[in-house]
Amino acid sequence: MTQAPAGSRTLRRRHDREILALAVPAFGALVAEPLFVMVDSAIVGHLGTPQLAGLGIAAALLTTAVSVFVFLAYATTAAVARRVGAGDLPGAIRQGMDGIWLALLLGAAVIAATLPAAPWLIGLFGASDTAAPYAITYLRISSLGIPAMLVVLAATGILRGLQDTRTPLYVAIGGFGANAALNAVLVYGAGLGIAGSAWGTVIAQCAMAAVYLVVVVRGARRHGASLRPDSAGIRASAQAGVPLLVRTLSLRAVLMIATAVAARLGDADVAAHQIILSLWSLMAFALDAIAIAGQAIIGRYLGADDIKGAQEACRRMVQWGIVSGVLLGALIVLARPLFIPLFTGDQVVRDTLLPALLVVAVSQPVASIVFVLDGVLMGAGDGPYLAGAMLVTLAVFAPVALLVPALGGGLTALWWAMGLMMAVRMLTLWLRTRSGRWLVTGATR
Repeated sequence: MTQAPAGSRTLRRRHDREILALAVPAFGALVAEPLFVMVDSAIVGHLGTPQLAGLGIAAALLTTAVSVFVFLAYATTAAVARRVGAGDLPGAIRQGMDGIWLALLLGAAVIAATLPAAPWLIGLFGASDTAAPYAITYLRISSLGIPAMLVVLAATGILRGLQDTRTPLYVAIGGFGANAALNAVLVYGAGLGIAGSAWGTVIAQCAMAAVYLVVVVRGARRHGASLRPDSAGIRASAQAGVPLLVRTLSLRAVLMIATAVAARLGDADVAAHQIILSLWSLMAFALDAIAIAGQAIIGRYLGADDIKGAQEACRRMVQWGIVSGVLLGALIVLARPLFIPLFTGDQVVRDTLLPALLVVAVSQPVASIVFVLDGVLMGAGDGPYLAGAMLVTLAVFAPVALLVPALGGGLTALWWAMGLMMAVRMLTLWLRTRSGRWLVTGATR
């Protein structure tokens, strides 16, 4: 059996160390984020069903609002990593500060829109008369924390670009602990009910943002970077984020169409779909951690004018992604007798769930390649191509998914359509990486 040259093995080990050093803490931070809503749900759930229903509706709106602006993290990571690779640390931090100022402006705009529109937004979800007042209260108070949440996204992007994913992990863990404690004290100790839960979350989010700002400001002073808002830099950050915003909205549209189709199939189907979607999202965190490593590493290599290093890192991350996808798929199959009973005791839902779940398991290697290549191209600052590719994917997926009920298909057919969606994404991303057109070097793209 022929062994790989020693130099090749050394290079792989170096890439492996880089990927693990960034991906493992990133995974921890990603998992910590949804725990905020879980803690709120666990505490508010003991207040009553209307309160929990109100929280669920408001949390869905808030999660959607924040996820739309995730480009603040992605675009900032790529831009900062490029300047790090070019050896321009003051410029890297200055670039990141532009992202933070943009986050504050967007956060203020969201508050201005949400406070008066809260009853209308809650009404769109068809909230009951008993749940609506709680949902409006939670949404209005929690919206005050949106600027802090967006600052956290932008600052996380700065640190990732600086090749630091440990600090975001520590901040996420601290924020989770503070949120849990504040919720318990304000909801029950102070007797504020659902308003106490909202205020606890806002305070925790503001504390997280404050910690990030302290870290970034210290870095700026150490390297002599300006902290003042720069209109040209803020516009550049917004322009870089627009294509990623289009990509994110297109992906959200895919998920909304899938849920709408599942709802038309029947109660058992939509219940099973929500269970699968929850598991699918959890697995996405593991794969997204590798993608985050890709954003930081690829941006740094291209900033350093190292095309070969970027290509080799991309190849190694794809290998990591495929192995992760195979392992996750196998885990779904092997562990299904353990976790399915945790979600539902309804045999009809279980019977509907199982074959669709196997489709998800089979498609995990494809999903892994998609996540990795998505991160690679984000790290390269290839946002316009990602936006166009996701619009093509949406155009292919939408008619196929909408035909599922018309052709008498069930939930399994819908998840085959989701598998098709991932296959189209993989094809478009693979064609781009194979072309080499994403390999644009320099401190800025």
